[in-house]
Amino acid sequence: MQSYHEFLSEVLIPEQELKDRVKELGEIISRDYQEQDLHLVCILRGGVLFLTDLMRSISVPHSIDFMAISSYGSGVREASGHIRLTMDLRDDIQGRNVMLVEDIVDSGHTLSSVLGLLATRKPASLKVCTLLDKAERRETEVPLDYVGFVIPNKYVFGYGLDLDEFYRELPFIGVVNEDKYTPPDH
Repeated sequence: MQSYHEFLSEVLIPEQELKDRVKELGEIISRDYQEQDLHLVCILRGGVLFLTDLMRSISVPHSIDFMAISSYGSGVREASGHIRLTMDLRDDIQGRNVMLVEDIVDSGHTLSSVLGLLATRKPASLKVCTLLDKAERRETEVPLDYVGFVIPNKYVFGYGLDLDEFYRELPFIGVVNEDKYTPPDH
């Protein structure tokens, strides 16, 4: 696998800016959920780094759970929103304050489907916290209660977001120079 330096167009969100905003989101969520329990649900795998940092900044009692979703479409960036649940929650969310933690929201199709599924399980409340909002790509309106950054329609990776399953560990959000990046043969 090639070094990301070869196709990194720009650092869109530097490490310190990410840390500061995640801490701020945690403080806001803590204020909003004072004297309440909170159940954080992370969509695997992209949201894991964000969840880990966010939960360290949330001061109210909270628990965590995970879901894994496969989207059907012609590609990640063109996903149709037809989803298949590949890993379901372990915990019952009925009557609980649930916050879905996402890495990025673009078209809104997949998130809309996941919210619909979770709503059938009758949580007391259901909110969304996303690190990145690619608002100009939105095709389906979805409620975003907590947003880290609104970003332009650029192909991004790092801080949990993969590029062909690599580079999730990077401490920043980078933009791919698509003229220089060639996906590996699988």
